[in-house]
Amino acid sequence: MHVSDQRSNRLFVVLAGFFLTNALLAEFVGVKIFSLEATLGISPIEWSLLGVSGTLNFTAGVLLWPVVFVMTDVINEYYGVKGVRLVSWVAVGFIAYAFLVAYVSIGLAPAGFWVEANQSLGVPDIQHAYAQVFGQGLWTIIGSIVAFLVGQLVDITVFRKIRAVTGEKLIWLRATGSTAVSQFIDSFVVLYIAFVLGPQKWSIPQFFAVGTVNYLYKILAAIALIPLLYLARRLIKSYLGHDETERLKAAAHRA
Repeated sequence: MHVSDQRSNRLFVVLAGFFLTNALLAEFVGVKIFSLEATLGISPIEWSLLGVSGTLNFTAGVLLWPVVFVMTDVINEYYGVKGVRLVSWVAVGFIAYAFLVAYVSIGLAPAGFWVEANQSLGVPDIQHAYAQVFGQGLWTIIGSIVAFLVGQLVDITVFRKIRAVTGEKLIWLRATGSTAVSQFIDSFVVLYIAFVLGPQKWSIPQFFAVGTVNYLYKILAAIALIPLLYLARRLIKSYLGHDETERLKAAAHRA
């Protein structure tokens, strides 16, 4: 195998691994709801939309999903639609497998000394706590997996169409534009499946209000991560060299 092929293959493994790791982490840490204002040490920011009001509370997963979509654009740039589709489907399989393993582990009978040791640490029921953290509801799991896959496929398509118009220029535009569309779908699909169709039965105004606030946060985060996209391009070019970088991009977007 040629040295340049080895480097491009290694790069794909690294990018795919980082993509998969962030997607899995986002699913599991997303069970925590955090206050953005309290985290930043500022007063609560009250918002009101469609008769629904609240403060800036988000799942911890929103910290990582913008990174996932940036990685989607990087892989798309150098390995094309086939590369992104491959890692997206693999991610869906890994996420489903991870949730299955989590549910199996919850069903295991806890060791008595483990329960007692955690009671002495101030956790009265570690088995219940474990189940609460890792045992996300079925509707939430279905919603997150469907939203992730649909969002990825949309991101791929929009990125490719914008690139067809802009060519090599304006990578920030195709990255942000594709993320804006895919995150919009992702934000609302997961909430609709998990909280409208699911047992909580959110009202439509609540669904649209919370979805809009979440979407705006994700877009701002995606814009803030644009420098990361350019940094990734520079590092990749430094690693592969100019000729191999151009060859990869040309092959990735060949009709």
